[in-house]
Amino acid sequence: MMQFLDRAMARLRAWDSSIAAAALLGMVLIPFIEVLLRPIQGSGIENAPVVVQHLGLLFSLAGAVYAERTGHLTSLGSLWKEFHSPLSKKIARAFVFLSSSLLCGVLALGSHDLVMSEIESGQVIAYGVPTWVFLCALPLGFCTLAIQLGQKWHDHWLIQWAGMLAVWFMVVPVNAWLIDATISSTLASFFLLCLLILGGPVFLVLAGLSWILFSSENIPLASLSLSHYQITVNPSLPALPLFTLAGLIFANTQAAQRLSQLFTAFFGSGQRGSIFAVACLCSCFTALTGGSGVTILALGGLMLPLLLKVGYPESKSIGLITSASSLGVLLAPSVPLIMYAIMARVPINTMFVAGLVPAVLMIVCLVVFGGFLRGTGRSIVSQRIFNNFPSQTFEAIPLKQALWNAKWELLAPLVAVGSLISGLATPTEGAAMTVVYALVTQWGVHRELSSQTFIHCLVQSAQIIGGILLIMGMALGLTNYLIDVGVPDMASEWVQGITQNKYVFLLALNIFLFFAGALMEIYAAIIVLVPLLLPLAMSYGIDPIHFGIIFLANLEMGFLCPPAGMNIYFASAVFKKSLKEVMQSVLPALLAIFIGTVIISWFPIWVMALPDLVFPKI
Repeated sequence: MMQFLDRAMARLRAWDSSIAAAALLGMVLIPFIEVLLRPIQGSGIENAPVVVQHLGLLFSLAGAVYAERTGHLTSLGSLWKEFHSPLSKKIARAFVFLSSSLLCGVLALGSHDLVMSEIESGQVIAYGVPTWVFLCALPLGFCTLAIQLGQKWHDHWLIQWAGMLAVWFMVVPVNAWLIDATISSTLASFFLLCLLILGGPVFLVLAGLSWILFSSENIPLASLSLSHYQITVNPSLPALPLFTLAGLIFANTQAAQRLSQLFTAFFGSGQRGSIFAVACLCSCFTALTGGSGVTILALGGLMLPLLLKVGYPESKSIGLITSASSLGVLLAPSVPLIMYAIMARVPINTMFVAGLVPAVLMIVCLVVFGGFLRGTGRSIVSQRIFNNFPSQTFEAIPLKQALWNAKWELLAPLVAVGSLISGLATPTEGAAMTVVYALVTQWGVHRELSSQTFIHCLVQSAQIIGGILLIMGMALGLTNYLIDVGVPDMASEWVQGITQNKYVFLLALNIFLFFAGALMEIYAAIIVLVPLLLPLAMSYGIDPIHFGIIFLANLEMGFLCPPAGMNIYFASAVFKKSLKEVMQSVLPALLAIFIGTVIISWFPIWVMALPDLVFPKI
């Protein structure tokens, strides 16, 4: 019987990536068709935005299952593997995966309750399809995750299932214990801390913490799953996977080489020109692809030989590429910009415009205050370094030719941002148009994208965004609880009791966010901290748009600081350097970015001037 279940699960798991890819493809086609039909007949697909939002729900759960299957769910590492004693390692392994399976079982139970209540309400999405049909993805997804995680606690299938069944039967008794016992919250919190440290998925730790708090107030389990449902059907949220997909399409073609030729031709091939070219290119490519790690992977092998060829020191070259790749967070169509707009409930197009001038300022600060222009004498470079990147070269060409070659890539941000600013499309429709534009130019015009690569991009988007959406959903549940009990108001009163000075507060905010960025993954930081800190900032008269740029500028530094700073890990792998060497190379950049952040914080005109010009207030 158990072997039959294992075979059934193996077949089911083979479909997770296909379901996610199909849902994402639907999220591209439906808004695009809607945009085409609107001028012709005034309306297109029935209730199209809601259909896309619920496809996003299906995409998020299938993507999360696929991310877990491929080992890409966000965690602080796998500390349980580091135990030297075989017995200790077995105990830690069992604790991590059985605890994770238990928490997924809690989410599945709460999701079941949510589906049952939705069946009673009888709401319909479109064309007679009831909402509960899509909601079934929640219990099915969490059940699949519970099984996948539970199977990892032991190698023998019979013992695997015995352990899983044992912990699943504990869900209801443990929930009752949390409600009744006064000491249980402390013990449960210690349990979650151990799970986080040993390598449990971050989203389950957040879910467990929400479970503890909800149980203490006797709030139903369904509230946990409801938080995930609310975030995944947010009207603007489908823009996240769609912009990510567009970025991956560009990253899997020769777009990086064409843009490299353009920036090099524009700034010149000397040392100083190459420095500015690398800084601007890495920042823009991060905004285009949606990930600074993608930029290091795609451009690192191109940019390092370019800098070394003009005699720039190797350590400074690595520091420049690694740090500049984090600066694209402020440029449209950056995914963190969209996420902040969703959480702060501000217009996405306004955030896109607000980030332009600060992004340029941060690039200038990086190059000037980071010391990258000092000591730019020629450096003798070993041929061995060039041999590490044998195929990662490009020929310098005249500016006019480079501009012509990269014309389609240069127009991509205009499609993304222009459609929003002009009011022709919603954020989701603008993102879908950007995906179609990327397909037409890279597949149809350049013929560099195969159908196999496109499918890979769909699946990779699911792998990246699926895990992120789980964190977002669980973090939203925790945040909602903290807001309900008045934590932001208490924090505001406490901070204002310490200082009434706006500039002292901004300096303290920058320092706090610097450490938060180093300790928290950027998406979790946005979901958890924005609802808590935004009311506090507004009490000092800080505009939500201004606060958003301050917030994201600080989190840019987090990309360069362990343990959450992924740029240093990517750079270490790409450039074949130790983490210590990479961290030393980015230290001057951290100071430079902090200076830029303080300037943005204390002088709001850098942020607000352009939005006020483009979107004048009546």
